[in-house]
Amino acid sequence: MKTLISAWFRIPFWQRVLGAFVLGAVVGWLVGEPAGPWFQPLGTLYVNLIKMIATPLVFFAVINAVAALHGQKSVAALGGRTFLWFAITAALAVGVGLVTAAVLRPGLGVGQLHVAEPFKPRDVPGPMQVLLDVVPTNPFAALAGGKILQVIFFAGLLGFALVKLGEKTARLRELVREASDAMIQVTRFVLELTPLGTFGLIAALVGTYGFERLLPLGRLVFALYLACALHIVFVYGGLLLAHGLNPLRFFRGAAPGMQVAFVSSSSFASLPVSLRSVTHNLGVNKDYASFAVPLGASIKMDGCGAIYPAIASLFVAQYFGLELSASQYFIILLASVLGSFGTAGVPGTAVVMATVVLSSAGLPLEGLGYLLAIDRVLDMMRTLTNVTGQMLVPVLVAREEGLLDEAIYNRASTNVGLEKDVAKAE
Repeated sequence: MKTLISAWFRIPFWQRVLGAFVLGAVVGWLVGEPAGPWFQPLGTLYVNLIKMIATPLVFFAVINAVAALHGQKSVAALGGRTFLWFAITAALAVGVGLVTAAVLRPGLGVGQLHVAEPFKPRDVPGPMQVLLDVVPTNPFAALAGGKILQVIFFAGLLGFALVKLGEKTARLRELVREASDAMIQVTRFVLELTPLGTFGLIAALVGTYGFERLLPLGRLVFALYLACALHIVFVYGGLLLAHGLNPLRFFRGAAPGMQVAFVSSSSFASLPVSLRSVTHNLGVNKDYASFAVPLGASIKMDGCGAIYPAIASLFVAQYFGLELSASQYFIILLASVLGSFGTAGVPGTAVVMATVVLSSAGLPLEGLGYLLAIDRVLDMMRTLTNVTGQMLVPVLVAREEGLLDEAIYNRASTNVGLEKDVAKAE
């Protein structure tokens, strides 16, 4: 038995996940609709386990990070540079989405579509309300509800308080550090179930949706997937090259987070894996990563908040035969970049962002109802793009600020540290 387990863990993490993905797709296709109720519980169990560890992991990691970064690097300077790269990459993502949709024209030739029954335009909170919502009225409720921005705010404040009190809180700071290490170990335990969760999620998805639901909007699905792929390969790859980093090493190290993002369609559920990938595989300083990656999981949405609203806007305009003016293109760009920050923490980010952009550009909101039938399929690639960007920006900033261990980066692993547990057990 021990030999079998050792052989399993000697297979690279990404290969285990990819194998489960392929097997799940085949099983879902063969079984059909019953695959949903049969295999979805496996995927749900895995996603619930990931969500279970995400909030306490962020809470202890941010407190520990703020205390550790104090006196080494200015937290404000690091935060400002991180926000700047968030905005730059978001603007580039909107550009890629607009160009792809303009060339492929996914809104033409799709016939008469029916609005999905459950569709209702989303109410979008105002900018002031979003800012007020960052501050928790009850930090324990924020922890219980998994409101990451509120958790980051409270944990950061608590971390500054521990630093301000100095030696009085030395033992408490040590306890927080140990709690953070304990949560990292729990994360490693949960990650071992990633192949099982991947199998359940993909089998249920393929069995439930099949391929026939994609045919009427196949060009839109292709446009979104292509735009996201172009953004990841050329924009992200180009930025890495400009920083003197090998893009292939980045994608190798980021692969576990990207895989979990694709199958779970959740930046929040991917957070523990992406944080582990950034630190263990790519060599980003753990204290900075513990601040930047959770922040990115809340507000860095290149797929949902930039590429998708841009493509959806042109799809709606093309479907209804509307010509967009230069000012409308600019509004789409501006609303996508600023709106992705403004809708941070709001459930259903992609639909909310598309609502914001369509409203700003004066396009019919009813057009969104046509896209809901395939939203789950679109969300897989959108989330993969989100999470890849959430891992990219900390690498770029760490490179600029001397917080990147290039030796670790250049030998980028794909196993997020799981293989060490097996080595110790043998």
